[in-house]
Amino acid sequence: MTSDITLFVNPAAGRGRGSRAVRPAAAVLRAAGFSVRTVLGHDAPDALRRAREAVAGGTGALIAVGGDGMVSLALRAVAGTPTPLGVIAAGTGNDFARTAGLPVRDPAAAAAIAARSLKGDGGRPVDLGRVGDTWFGTVLASGFDSRVNDRGNRMRFPTGRLRYDAALLAELAALRPIPYRLRLDDGPEQHIEATLVAVGNGRSYGGGMRICADARLDDGLFDVTVVGPCRRTTLLRVFPRVYRGTHLTHPAVTTHRATTVTIEADGITGYADGEPLGALPLTAETVPAAVRLLGAR
Repeated sequence: MTSDITLFVNPAAGRGRGSRAVRPAAAVLRAAGFSVRTVLGHDAPDALRRAREAVAGGTGALIAVGGDGMVSLALRAVAGTPTPLGVIAAGTGNDFARTAGLPVRDPAAAAAIAARSLKGDGGRPVDLGRVGDTWFGTVLASGFDSRVNDRGNRMRFPTGRLRYDAALLAELAALRPIPYRLRLDDGPEQHIEATLVAVGNGRSYGGGMRICADARLDDGLFDVTVVGPCRRTTLLRVFPRVYRGTHLTHPAVTTHRATTVTIEADGITGYADGEPLGALPLTAETVPAAVRLLGAR
């Protein structure tokens, strides 16, 4: 194991928490005997290029400092390589870190765990999802939730969390079932109407919404949550249960497990790790032990 490791930083994550997390994280890693270099990028493609260069150059670990968007970029750099991934969760949602049992918004504690893991087991193998050449660690979202993201991304006002809330209310007013074509592994194509279909490598998205509450990072399977057609009043009643994962017992919700999932629906964008993947149809496959994750439980 080389003692040279790389902090892969989004300084803007969590309204500046990413930038503030670098110093305590680096101090802990250096105190543990590691040589630390920091990699930033002018934009996402530039950051990914720099991360891949660090991995190709033999860095002992790539440690993402930021939120799920930064972790998603880091996964693209390390997936399928021997380079382990560490996570200093300093973003808004931090769902990948939550699922892995890593500290959230405590950079010193997260760095200490990464250092112990590097000196010990070298990280635990965990699964990832893959759509084409894009990897994801948490959830592939499609339907009502992705429409909220689409609308929020188009809005100029309001800003911040209020923009998401405004987009949510607008999509709720326009709520209607979506005709899906869904295929699980080699099974038959299912024609269903649903409010959303979520494909989970991890349990949660959106900062703790446990949409695929029983998903595990090491079982080689996706958990697929299908929310059937709902009235607005039903969705409003069920929605708070998503944070506890108890929505899975509602009659409108069905769950499945599969290694490959193909989703088709007209006019729907797929999002994974909160980032747009593109319009459906999309096929996601689970890749067991695709990355070694430092400190995962």
